[in-house]
Amino acid sequence: MPGFERLPPRVFDFTSGNRRDLYFAILHVFNDANERLETALLAEQVHARVPGTGFAEPVDEDTVGIALRHLESLDLLESSQSYTASYSTAAEFERKNVQYTLTAQGEAEFAGIKLVLDRLKEKGALQTAVLDAIGDRLHTLYSLLEPGAAGTDSRVFTALQELEGHLDSLRDNTKRFNNELQRLLRSEGADLDTFHEVKRATVGYLEEFVENLEVRAHTIADALARVEALGVEPMLERALAGANLPPSATDRVRADWLAGRRAKWEGLRLWFAPTAEGQEGVRRLHEVARRAIGALLETLERITASRRRSSSTAEDLRTAARWCAGAVSEEELPLVWSSLTGLSPARHAVLAHDDAELISPGTPWTDADPVPVSPNLRSSGRSGRVARTARVRDVGETVERRRERALAEQAEADQALRLLSTDGSVALSSFGTLEHTLFEHLLSLLGRALSEPPSSDGLRRALTSDGRLEIVLGPPSPDSGSATLRTPLGEFTGPDHTVSIGVPGERR
Repeated sequence: MPGFERLPPRVFDFTSGNRRDLYFAILHVFNDANERLETALLAEQVHARVPGTGFAEPVDEDTVGIALRHLESLDLLESSQSYTASYSTAAEFERKNVQYTLTAQGEAEFAGIKLVLDRLKEKGALQTAVLDAIGDRLHTLYSLLEPGAAGTDSRVFTALQELEGHLDSLRDNTKRFNNELQRLLRSEGADLDTFHEVKRATVGYLEEFVENLEVRAHTIADALARVEALGVEPMLERALAGANLPPSATDRVRADWLAGRRAKWEGLRLWFAPTAEGQEGVRRLHEVARRAIGALLETLERITASRRRSSSTAEDLRTAARWCAGAVSEEELPLVWSSLTGLSPARHAVLAHDDAELISPGTPWTDADPVPVSPNLRSSGRSGRVARTARVRDVGETVERRRERALAEQAEADQALRLLSTDGSVALSSFGTLEHTLFEHLLSLLGRALSEPPSSDGLRRALTSDGRLEIVLGPPSPDSGSATLRTPLGEFTGPDHTVSIGVPGERR
């Protein structure tokens, strides 16, 4: 897949084991030495500087020497002879003769661990200042690239590097903020007041960011289009010239440098270049922010609702009594009661006519035609004739009969499968004459096998539905002819396959 690179063997192995903190402290010593332009250190120098990294455990020089040799075996350090030191004794020569240097893999693995630690401490943010900085760097590039400009190649390289840094910052901060936002949406804290304030502040933060996002995105898109109109490749060539790569850099190194810059530029286009559906990265950011605002508002509503006093039947009845006591007149009481309970009027007053379309809905009931009322309404309170509930039928006898039939069928199937078992592979024609029930079981097994694709050895294998029997069906030989099976109800003719029926995995 594009962009995939295989990891070196034993990468980050120094982070495992009981001495991983000591290994990291030693790499920290070499990294600090590199920053002071010290390329090689003796074992005693490493031992003296380990406490300065924050490693608090006491450690002797021999343990540091063992750790240095282990890091060398992991290709994180390399050793060489020290020709600058002076030695007074043979023991001193043995101790000071070897100096260690941090390898490229050691620098990379130390930088990776430092990045992990820094990422764990950082918090994501939606920074409008980064969007403004991206637009400013694009304007700077345009002013340096336009015809007649006095910009140097080194300034083009610096502006491009700053633009890539701002883009990486925007992308990384957005990803981290989105992850933190999702954790915030899923969190359920005991202190509702704190969570209420945090989520409300987050809603305001998102709304402020989204408010001017479109304007800033269009500004960046316009600046991007103007730079691309002057040519991306000439800009990258000038940036390569201004990068001042060392003379030892091969053509492959320069080509990789240009490929990396093109990939960064494509990432910038994915974020801000206009397409038929809008600016892809900005559109996704907009959708994430809008969905988060909605989800946070729903969470705030749920928190607010959880704080409200829970209702009870006694309190509802007291409220209903107060409303009824406050009614102005007797005529209002039925309306209050109907609103509280939702009960319908008497059923005999809402019976429908045979043809309801002949009576308009606004016709007063005193002017409408009468509706017949069932006599049962007065005696039983029901508008129709109600029959007695039918007695529950006893199905015990039916269940027992079905159980006996199922057991008989199972015994019949077991007997048929036992009779169909073969001693190895036989020809289908060898079955000869069969009872019709036995023939049906054999036909079912043949159908299962024929529905399976042949394996590499040309055989088709299938299992019965309960997995107790396996049929292995081989192709008919060219000179085998056809097989005829006879049953009391007729004959069956087909290719003379080789058949093996038995328990799965059993050697027959």
